[in-house]
Amino acid sequence: MSDYVIEVNHVDKVYKLFDSNKARVADTLGLTRKKNYKEHYALKDMSFAVKQGECVGLIGTNGSGKSTILKIITGVLSPTKGNVHVDGRISALLELGAGFNQEYTGIENIYLNGTMLGYSKEEIDAKLDDILNFADIGDFVFQPVKTYSSGMFVRLAFAVAINIDPEILIVDEALSVGDVFFQAKCYKKFEEFKAAGKTILFVSHDLGAISKYCDRAVLINKGDKVAEGTPKDMIDIYKKILVGQEPVLSSKVDLADAFNTDGADGSQPKQAGATNWKSNYQLNPNVNEYGDGRASIVDFAVIDDNGNYTNAIMKGSTFTVKSKVHFNTDIENPIFTLTFKTLKGIDVTGTNTMYEKCDVGLCKEGSEYVATFTQKMDMQGGEYLMSISCTGYDGVDFVAYHRLYDVMNITVVSTKNTVGYYDMNSKVTVTKVKD
Repeated sequence: MSDYVIEVNHVDKVYKLFDSNKARVADTLGLTRKKNYKEHYALKDMSFAVKQGECVGLIGTNGSGKSTILKIITGVLSPTKGNVHVDGRISALLELGAGFNQEYTGIENIYLNGTMLGYSKEEIDAKLDDILNFADIGDFVFQPVKTYSSGMFVRLAFAVAINIDPEILIVDEALSVGDVFFQAKCYKKFEEFKAAGKTILFVSHDLGAISKYCDRAVLINKGDKVAEGTPKDMIDIYKKILVGQEPVLSSKVDLADAFNTDGADGSQPKQAGATNWKSNYQLNPNVNEYGDGRASIVDFAVIDDNGNYTNAIMKGSTFTVKSKVHFNTDIENPIFTLTFKTLKGIDVTGTNTMYEKCDVGLCKEGSEYVATFTQKMDMQGGEYLMSISCTGYDGVDFVAYHRLYDVMNITVVSTKNTVGYYDMNSKVTVTKVKD
């Protein structure tokens, strides 16, 4: 018996693109032997598998094929080539309103969806209170769903999907419609779902959610599976794709190769006798480095409030990050950036010269500039990863000149931690008002 509950095997999905309706009709009726259409591959040789109890995220740009593969897995679409094997009862939230009759009331749609998923009326009766409590839309449940707001709609749809006790839950961006409190409730339900050994296949543009909740991630681009691995690794490659630095990868990608670019050999800087700032630190040998080369980050440093080079910062103290950039061509108003992430890849905080309204002006070819970021350390004690970059705009197009993702670790030393990623530094007083 296979350990996998979802197996996608070499799936293609091809659509015919016709120049006119006349050509479409002629092809449908078999009136021509001439190929009068272009083929568009929404998916090309797509393969991956999901184990029972895993939460796997699918990430990629719009139009990459994420929703298409979910529809094939759930049986909404048929593959042009290849096959999909699913072992378990699926509940799916593919798009807002899928499977709902607009003329029916909320209650009627609950029974309609439950019946479509193979449940008897008695089984749905037993789950009805849980569904209504989770949806929390009050008496609107007795009104036709065509009168619902988008938020009410997604509440009811998600309540049905997750409370009918499926073995596999598939969610495609449905949570982006709900308010933050409902999203928090849904993610709590996700955790309960995972703890019960259920399986989740999750599509979202919320990279923080992918990183936090998923055990693995599959990166898709233009119908191809680029790579699969830890959420952090996949998000790093995805960020490269977003700025046009597309890695040429296969499903057997070596992630160390994916993170390196020409000229980045991953070697450590010289420690003895070196004059550059970065030689004072142990750097990430697998730093995710890329850019179009019009500017280069040649040095950087983290300095504590005593003026020492260090990667260990005391919580509550002031520290400075310096980034030195050499310009290989004239660039108008480059943007220097700084970001801190958790070890799981979740962005905690960051800023840049544009946000801080620090216009640099024209940087001439051959010149070098140093950006200095000075701030108080309010992040909680623990380990973080620091990223720096030099970016900008070429006309209206965003450009990454040089980026160093996760270039070094930062240790925050703390004697007092609060809840979350940063400390609000509340001033607290307690006054006795009655004996």
